[in-house]
Amino acid sequence: MSDQLKMKEFHQAEGAQDWRIVSDGACAFYRTRSLAEAARFVHAIGEVPGIEDHPPAVDIRHDGVTVRLVTLNSEYMGMTTTDLDLARLISDKARELGLSADPSAIQSVLIVPGALDIKQVMPFWRAVLGYDPRPDSPEEDLVDPHDRGPAFWFEGMEQPRADGGGAIHIAVWLPIEQAQARVDAALAAGGRMVRDDFAPAWWTLADAAGNEADIATTEYRDGPPPTA
Repeated sequence: MSDQLKMKEFHQAEGAQDWRIVSDGACAFYRTRSLAEAARFVHAIGEVPGIEDHPPAVDIRHDGVTVRLVTLNSEYMGMTTTDLDLARLISDKARELGLSADPSAIQSVLIVPGALDIKQVMPFWRAVLGYDPRPDSPEEDLVDPHDRGPAFWFEGMEQPRADGGGAIHIAVWLPIEQAQARVDAALAAGGRMVRDDFAPAWWTLADAAGNEADIATTEYRDGPPPTA
């Protein structure tokens, strides 16, 4: 039986050093020298025992392969001991082929529409995107049934914008060790800080036109930050 794991437990586990948890699961990126080498690695992943019972999401490119593991059902989305076991086996396959992980290449993007009444707008977005409700949070989130496009996480607004419209911003999820550099780069590129009250869990930045983006991490997602 698979047991749930906190994100910190997964990250600190032996054999999980290649992997970083972002918004939609634990990801590892392995650099390859050609599409043929990437294909050989994906073939090797397909031979991992138990992989068909809990298949990962795999993105293959000529310069690397991204693998994502997550457990998603009607009660839970997160990491389990099954995910950890498979992560270790996939890392072993990579090493056998002489491939190295590059955690600095890990990121995940999601879209966050804002509305005063989420129930009123979700049907529109579901129809436009062809998405399904996320099994563990069907009243709040939509996901691509083919696991290709970014998730949509709906956020309640306390008051409408001055023009009465809604608001959409994106969130870019990164490994914690990459986040501050990305924030600094965005500010240097003409952005401004909107709020950093919740850093390093997330920073909200805006471009010169007022369009907003979060730089987000899994820091403190297991629980509140420690008190002084």
